[in-house]
Amino acid sequence: MFRNAITLVTVLLSGIVFAQTPAPAVPPVATDVTAEEITRFIDALPRDRVSDLPIRTVSVTGDYRVGVYGVFRPKELPGGSNLHPVNTTEIYYMLKGYATLVTGGTLTDPRPAPSPSTSIRGSGIEGGVSRRVVPGDVIVIPGHTPHYFSELETDIEYLIFRPDPDNRIRLVE
Repeated sequence: MFRNAITLVTVLLSGIVFAQTPAPAVPPVATDVTAEEITRFIDALPRDRVSDLPIRTVSVTGDYRVGVYGVFRPKELPGGSNLHPVNTTEIYYMLKGYATLVTGGTLTDPRPAPSPSTSIRGSGIEGGVSRRVVPGDVIVIPGHTPHYFSELETDIEYLIFRPDPDNRIRLVE
């Protein structure tokens, strides 16, 4: 039986390897965003409001875009809840500070965000999952998922990586 399981795993893995898409004729170039660039960028963000701005966005093999954003959020402005009705996933990497992040559930008091945003805003979330986030934490928030910081213990700084299969984010070199 053990031998059959190994054979099955080998066959499945072989299928995965052979099912991969072929490499492009010209290999793509990697994009670097250095720690120095990130620090300089976040340190220059305004400290009197929530800042969520692109450090760099790139086209990945022409199929989709990926954005690297820097965020500063002052303790005094936790902000309301958000729902982005798009396929773009947000991946938070916490750099500084401590907060409670809520994801999932249902937005309370939903309303459209000011134009040109396509987001839906709310005053909170009912039935979501709360977790305390600290430096070094990574949180993956799929598109169409309500989320917000319900409490900020300190100012927070974090990166957002946004893989965008619909090419909505604009390119920033």
